[in-house]
Amino acid sequence: MSELLELTAAQAAERVRAGEVSAGELFELYRERARGDELGAFLWVSDDDPPDTPPDAPLGGVPLAVKDLFCVKGVPSAAASRILEGYRPPYTATAVERLNAAGAPTLGKTNMDEFAMGSSNENSGFRPVLNPWDRERVPGGSSGGSAAAVAAGLAPWAIGTDTGGSIRQPASLCGIVGMKPTYGAVSRYGMIAFASSLDQCGPLTRDVTDAALLFRHMVGRDRCDSTSLEFPEEVRLPKAERLDGLRFGVPPELSGEGVEAGVREVLDRTVKLVEELGGVVEEVGLPHSPHGIAAYYVLAPAEASANLARYDGVRYGPRKGNGDLLSLYEETRAAGFGAEVKRRIMLGTYALSSGYYEAYYGRAQRVRTKIADDFRAAFERVDLILTPTSPTVAFKLGERTADPLAMYLSDYCTVPMPLAGVPAISIPGGLSDGLPVGIQLAGPAFSENRILDAAYALEQAIGFDGSGARV
Repeated sequence: MSELLELTAAQAAERVRAGEVSAGELFELYRERARGDELGAFLWVSDDDPPDTPPDAPLGGVPLAVKDLFCVKGVPSAAASRILEGYRPPYTATAVERLNAAGAPTLGKTNMDEFAMGSSNENSGFRPVLNPWDRERVPGGSSGGSAAAVAAGLAPWAIGTDTGGSIRQPASLCGIVGMKPTYGAVSRYGMIAFASSLDQCGPLTRDVTDAALLFRHMVGRDRCDSTSLEFPEEVRLPKAERLDGLRFGVPPELSGEGVEAGVREVLDRTVKLVEELGGVVEEVGLPHSPHGIAAYYVLAPAEASANLARYDGVRYGPRKGNGDLLSLYEETRAAGFGAEVKRRIMLGTYALSSGYYEAYYGRAQRVRTKIADDFRAAFERVDLILTPTSPTVAFKLGERTADPLAMYLSDYCTVPMPLAGVPAISIPGGLSDGLPVGIQLAGPAFSENRILDAAYALEQAIGFDGSGARV
């Protein structure tokens, strides 16, 4: 059975359909793997009997790891926060429900930065996650548990959420594929909110084919989410072998200063590979993207301060205090929220306060519009944007915890895309000092099929071997 762990999810599904292994046996295999997790990737693993999956189920009974940010009925769903410890929702998030219905049963809930606030998975209310390539390093965040589980072979695939890079950055640091879809392509219903105008659900997988397969069954309009949209075309499994006729833009703002030498070398090799495969590469400007981090860390905390107001000991959270309302609020939040969540709530509340709203929040919204305009102009010249996913490889645990700004800059290359609402994917591009380097491809809204095709062609040409992360 151990050879099944080397298969991609799509390959495992084919084995199930061919009758070579049952969906129940596959579920049990991965459940034992997840129970033996030494990376801190899982917060909960299913104790239920393996579900009966129809032989013709599109996802073949291949089990799914789910970020703890998603509500799953009757299952602990705490967003990795002590303030929601023990919470078991009465309903299941639409994305999870759709994937379960397509034949991907829930294997377990994965660890994350508390309320998706972080770039290293050191902000979990329970424990940090370790990078399977080097256990002294971070896996990235906030979807670090999902990324580490897939990279280490503890789960065949997973879903996470991306607000400023929380799927793509951990995918890069763990040497797997992670995709942030177009805003609205996947329902946010049942996702515990961080920043509602930015949050988006997406897949984390071993390869591009698995990402397309999972994404295909997540998309679509949802009557429970007014921001969700009908995907304009069928999501296809990628098959492109070349990049003939595709134009790629490399923005100097996201590939120059601040990018490690080893990461830059992988990007340069990828550019040459694109040209060998028939693509055309040119420089394209995104002049306002250097302001993305500043705008993001006004807008996202502002939305977080509103979304997290519900955790007050009355509606959600344990009741603390001496009986009066003020002490209830103060002590519940002081005990339940971690330091990073408190920091972002205070930042957001300040930015929205009277006398400061226009100076900070209003200005950040105008910068966001400028960034979106930059992307629209760029996509009139090129088909796809090509950048590093992260300016560095995985950094050491504790290295940036005392310097929030250094931590925030981990998302320098990923933040502009969610601000503009456009889709992007990270694929492994190679190694630097023995650690994975991610390459990011971004395209216009609802261009996921084109992005997946290009990513697939590059993936085949690169031939990245992720076995170094298997545990």
